Amino acid sequence: MPTPKKSAATPSPSSRKPFVYGAVVVLAAGLLGFASYRATSPDDASKDTATSPAAEVSADPNEGVYPELAKLARRDADDKLATGRADAPVVLIEYADFKCGYCGKFARDTEPELIEKYVKDGTLRIEWRNFPIFGEESENAARGAWAAGQQDRFWEFHRAAYAEGAKEKGFGKDRVEALAEEAGVKDLDRFMKDLDGDAARAAVKKDQEQAYGIGATSTPSFLINGRPIAGAQPDETFTRAIETAAEQAKAKTTGNAGGDDAGDAAK
Repeated sequence: MPTPKKSAATPSPSSRKPFVYGAVVVLAAGLLGFASYRATSPDDASKDTATSPAAEVSADPNEGVYPELAKLARRDADDKLATGRADAPVVLIEYADFKCGYCGKFARDTEPELIEKYVKDGTLRIEWRNFPIFGEESENAARGAWAAGQQDRFWEFHRAAYAEGAKEKGFGKDRVEALAEEAGVKDLDRFMKDLDGDAARAAVKKDQEQAYGIGATSTPSFLINGRPIAGAQPDETFTRAIETAAEQAKAKTTGNAGGDDAGDAAK
């Protein structure tokens, strides 16, 4: 197989962190990395992302699911960059960059429907991970998103930064501050201090290293209960993966309950 052509959306090999989650998910990392490149490389924006290998959701609920990757869900009720119940049966982790056009497409076209259909009924939790790969402005936007989150306005900032035409205006410091104001951040002085603070830099770096660690090479990349999905896939891909994961979680819970009942009966 020829080596994929390097693109602006693909970090240089020297910037990637070593794989740190164990040999059990090396296959998943390779799959996500290759599919992520193919699904989101700006050199071929017309590519049919539905054919990406990591987008396939098998009829077998266990196929393509990696338990070690599922453990990356934080399920922290105080997570400012997440939405949905901490104990939701399905967790979608999104690794994204605010300068990524495909990420914006997902944010505008698919994510609101997932929130309406699955987050609101308690099935799904969405956890955001900042994965800036386009340089300084991506870093600004990522830290800005984190800073907005400290004032409980992350999702409003997310919506403003991914609005049609927003990325074309860039993410310089003044522009990021304007987005924070648009998002309803009340204390802009605190926002600007947080934006350039050590805590914001550390939080973004942590997310970025996690993305590199699982083999993500481009944006957006997703994990749904440990199932890698790369690119702004059609709605059906996410729906199928979420519903499969929910059914699997329900079956596991029912099975555990049955085992407990059987154990009680045997006492």
